[in-house]
Amino acid sequence: MGKGGMSHGETKDGEEENMAAWLLGVNTLKIQPFKLPCLGPHDVRVRMKAVGICGSDVHYLKTMKCAHFVVKEPMVIGHECAGIIEEVGSEIKSLEPGDRVALEPGISCWRCNLCKEGRYNLCPDMKFFATPPVHGSLANQVVHPADLCFKLPDNVSLEEGAMCEPLSVGVHACRRANIGPETNVLVMGAGPIGLVTLLAARAFGAPRIVIVDVDDYRLSVAKDLGADEIVKVSTNLQDVDQEVVLIHQAMGTGVDVTFDCAGFNKTMSTALSATRPGGKVCLVGMGHNEMTVPLTPAAAREVDVIGVFRYKNTWPLCIEFLSSGKIDVKPLITHRFGFSQKEVEEAFETSASGSTAIKVMFNL
Repeated sequence: MGKGGMSHGETKDGEEENMAAWLLGVNTLKIQPFKLPCLGPHDVRVRMKAVGICGSDVHYLKTMKCAHFVVKEPMVIGHECAGIIEEVGSEIKSLEPGDRVALEPGISCWRCNLCKEGRYNLCPDMKFFATPPVHGSLANQVVHPADLCFKLPDNVSLEEGAMCEPLSVGVHACRRANIGPETNVLVMGAGPIGLVTLLAARAFGAPRIVIVDVDDYRLSVAKDLGADEIVKVSTNLQDVDQEVVLIHQAMGTGVDVTFDCAGFNKTMSTALSATRPGGKVCLVGMGHNEMTVPLTPAAAREVDVIGVFRYKNTWPLCIEFLSSGKIDVKPLITHRFGFSQKEVEEAFETSASGSTAIKVMFNL
């Protein structure tokens, strides 16, 4: 288990009992006591103030699994978070109580070859908030390593701090695909990750961005966030060729990089077909575990396929983008809830329903 903590512990007389949202079974969340571990010399104790709901949280709630991660015992949910430092370990000089911080949720081992190479997001021993069996951060307080807590400037809110986590996925994807002022970008999917990838690509200098989705409302949000063109598509695989023509018309020039932020047969087939010869397709979404896609024609056009898993070293840049105004994530936060049993259940129902919900945020 990571820093998170344990369930049902005794509390000292007069000490506030730490409560958290526990995933107990399919569609079963309950606020219960959550005992924190002792504070290590390099740790901080953080009072959570803003926690967002991610698609993976909803997957765990609905199915008790996400990709190959399976929930086998009760687990505290949540990993997109920011809060206020309550206590610091004996060796901590960079942070102090009262500091507002955004938390990077993954604790890597720093000993394996991948960590030593700087690709710590691929660490096989990663302990990541709310990835079983590690507990998450939808709680009154958590204990976390200080070097994964990033101080927020005065002009960046705690909600924006929590949004650094999904934004980091877009930033890491843009780094992996080398997005710059000469890169015309296609984004497949206008869900939360597609939208932050749009924002990140623009901040990285992409001159033209087209976004594709099946949903009119999400496309209208993408347009409001600065997409140059939007293209509505179907879920029918037979429509790919026709839709690629529409995408090319919308782009008006070659598609240099496509980000597939959905990860389905249809979206990946479209991405591979729409991207110009010598371009790149970056697979960000993980909708299907296995796909049947036209890989050989894409390979014959030397289209590179790039994988993306979470992020690394992104929080400082995300905070800079938010502080400077290059990225505004506030319009993505569509719904807000408090931290009661009723509100936790309503918040997850709202997030799972899709409809007009993009990012659902808890204010603790």
